[in-house]
Amino acid sequence: MKRVAIIGGGFAGLAAGVALAGRGVAVSLFEARPRLGGRAYSFRDDETGEVVDNGQHVLMGCYRDTLAFLERIGATHKLMRQQNLHVRMVHPERGPGAIACPSLPSPLHLLGGILRYRLLTHAERVRVLLGGMRVMAMRRRGDSRLREWTVEQLLRALRQSPNARASFWYPVAVATLNESPERAAAAPFTEVLARAFFRSRADSQFVLPRVGLSELYTEDARRYIEARDGHVELQAAVAALVVSGGRVTGLRLRDGRYIATDAYISAVPPKALAALLPDVLCDRCGLGGLDAFQTSPIVSIHLWLDRPVLTDAFVGLIGRTTQWVFNRTRLTGQGDNGTGRQCLSAVISAGREVVEWPTARIAGTVVAELQALVPAARGARVLQTVVVKEKQATISGTPAAERLRPAAATPIGNFFLAGDWTSTGLPPTIESAVYSGRRAAELVAECLGISPTAEPESHAFATVAALGASREVA
Repeated sequence: MKRVAIIGGGFAGLAAGVALAGRGVAVSLFEARPRLGGRAYSFRDDETGEVVDNGQHVLMGCYRDTLAFLERIGATHKLMRQQNLHVRMVHPERGPGAIACPSLPSPLHLLGGILRYRLLTHAERVRVLLGGMRVMAMRRRGDSRLREWTVEQLLRALRQSPNARASFWYPVAVATLNESPERAAAAPFTEVLARAFFRSRADSQFVLPRVGLSELYTEDARRYIEARDGHVELQAAVAALVVSGGRVTGLRLRDGRYIATDAYISAVPPKALAALLPDVLCDRCGLGGLDAFQTSPIVSIHLWLDRPVLTDAFVGLIGRTTQWVFNRTRLTGQGDNGTGRQCLSAVISAGREVVEWPTARIAGTVVAELQALVPAARGARVLQTVVVKEKQATISGTPAAERLRPAAATPIGNFFLAGDWTSTGLPPTIESAVYSGRRAAELVAECLGISPTAEPESHAFATVAALGASREVA
């Protein structure tokens, strides 16, 4: 039996491990922390006793690799999915509006949703649709400007008004890229638009976890790997890769152990990878620019209120520091447990200034903005707040960073890369991470001469059907 070592136990590492375990490979996965999940995990709050995520994560129907991964490990029952794309937004002057797509084939569903979006003028709605079509045309012909422009430059070239940018384009861009439109690369944004809005109606639907992130996938993935002669080890920090004769021959762990396998996958962020590689290996693999990657933060604020203030599963706040507010009480299906309380989770992506604020200022800002834009919140009393700062949540996906993102294969024949930051064509999302893990596993299988998938892979549309039985979110 072939053995493969994987460094890192986040989405990318676990996805690679599951894919290889399904092919009859014995996987040894090493995670430095005392928990799995990487930068997508949950924890129990000491004050309330409730489980919260380090940041509310949202999937979409177009996350086909992620949904197939969750189906393979038996976790799709932990998800809820919209029947149709429905996103409620609140504008500080124009009030509430919603992008509510009808049950029509793509792209007619999008046409119906945009044409009824009241936060845009009639002319802006038409220009948004024309802008989307033009972007898709640029993508089809491989327009080089998409690799050079930022999202802001793209939107200005598409002649999108300031209100259209703020009320439609920016919420999509910042949420998916975790970067400001002035800095974010246009190419991965274009890929998001193509997959989410121009493939099928099912691809545009939001899919949200009904449980904490850690419960969603970490233990199910671990069980899958360990049931197939693999093992997952926590608090097992890798100190270095050992290279000899042009191949990686083993891993040196910080506790002194030496682990030798047939192939190796790194599924850790750029700076963590740089610390593992000898300079000569960095140069040979074309990874000399690992230290050049900058990062972008995500700030999450969990609020417990003395009464319900949101009926929607989530709402977007336009033109405010707080970008999205999620109704955790509804998403988890726990109700208020008879207390009359409601738990909300607010998200501030790409908050470079905000992440440096004191937690009291962050929480106060979120509460003030929620009360200003959601009338029901004005009389509510805040019982408890928890602020989570992920200062290095993702790489900063600028055009320069896009050129640095490495491929999964390296010049070292038995060494491969995975991670949301690698060259997947997508922004650094969960889908990018899972795709990268699957791709690295495929390359390992080719390298080791392993036959095609031993266990049948579930088709993406089987996942769609399975999720159809879960509760609707609107």
